[in-house]
Amino acid sequence: MTAQMKYYEMYDDVYIPGRWHLRFPLFKDGENELGREDDDERELFDTWRFSEGRVLEIERPIRLSVKPAGVALEYTEAMGIPIVHRRVVSLFERLGLQKEVQFIPVEVEGQTEPWFILNALQVIRCIDDARCEEVFYRLPEHGDPSRVGQYKNVRGLKVDPEKVGSANIFRTWGWLVVLIVSERVKSAMEQEGITGIKFIEV
Repeated sequence: MTAQMKYYEMYDDVYIPGRWHLRFPLFKDGENELGREDDDERELFDTWRFSEGRVLEIERPIRLSVKPAGVALEYTEAMGIPIVHRRVVSLFERLGLQKEVQFIPVEVEGQTEPWFILNALQVIRCIDDARCEEVFYRLPEHGDPSRVGQYKNVRGLKVDPEKVGSANIFRTWGWLVVLIVSERVKSAMEQEGITGIKFIEV
């Protein structure tokens, strides 16, 4: 019997000493989508589109500020959006994962090398409710009819490998805040020595 593939949540290691922190995305001219430069308004940048599992057409260049500055990491999250160095792009190309992910160029303050938003192109309905520590569902009284039945919170996330299929990187339906990779991708990133990243088995 063939062993089932293992899967891991991939996330930003915020405890690396002296590391940098990337701030929320801005357009290249320093304004947000409303054409304003006010810090409070910048938070309105639509980050959710980067977790919807679809190819995006970005019309204006995106710039990221660094505050505080520190050691640059090859995997970082800015408002939950994965930002990666070109070495990650090259690794995914070698793994043949071009159809599973879109890399969107961004400019990072103080950096001359290329950086990219990692946009996973698959959303899979695979959360194993019974194996999770606890799940909470969105109900009609939560005020968003379009999201009823999705997850309001998930603790101790577990996925059902049989529902994942052959995917190597994806987000989970109903709980888009997590980014999941296969053991194959995890091992390759560890062997490559990609900095800034942590994994937890799901």
